[in-house]
Amino acid sequence: MSSLLLWLHIGFAIFTIGPITAATMAAPRVIRNKNVPALQNIERMTRFYGLGSLGVFVFGLALGAVLGDGMLGRWYITASMTLFIVAAVLLVIIDRDLRAALRALSSESAEDDAKVQNGRIAAISGLVSVIWLVILALMVFPTG
Repeated sequence: MSSLLLWLHIGFAIFTIGPITAATMAAPRVIRNKNVPALQNIERMTRFYGLGSLGVFVFGLALGAVLGDGMLGRWYITASMTLFIVAAVLLVIIDRDLRAALRALSSESAEDDAKVQNGRIAAISGLVSVIWLVILALMVFPTG
């Protein structure tokens, strides 16, 4: 059972975290180019893969529970779970800013070019990428 949960945990990490990171990192360029159809796709991808990334958390919790032996109480697991929740909240903020950028670029007004959302999305998506890397390091190189 633990092998299946591990495979699901890793599979969800690969197939959701990678695409959501690529999509959010591409968003600032798409906003600068004022490409509304591409931005709509990025916004949908962010929402879809963001929800899918919760599978990483769920299967990680299930794996820790199956392994027992106080696994979920280890500091690096607790730190990883906390960082994951922080990243998930930041993804909600990115999704909100993507929707605001879509509204701004779709409006008839030429004065709002979504520069505020562009900068915020760039900064937050960079931070989320670093959080994913820290979580990866904590999972691969645990210090007991």
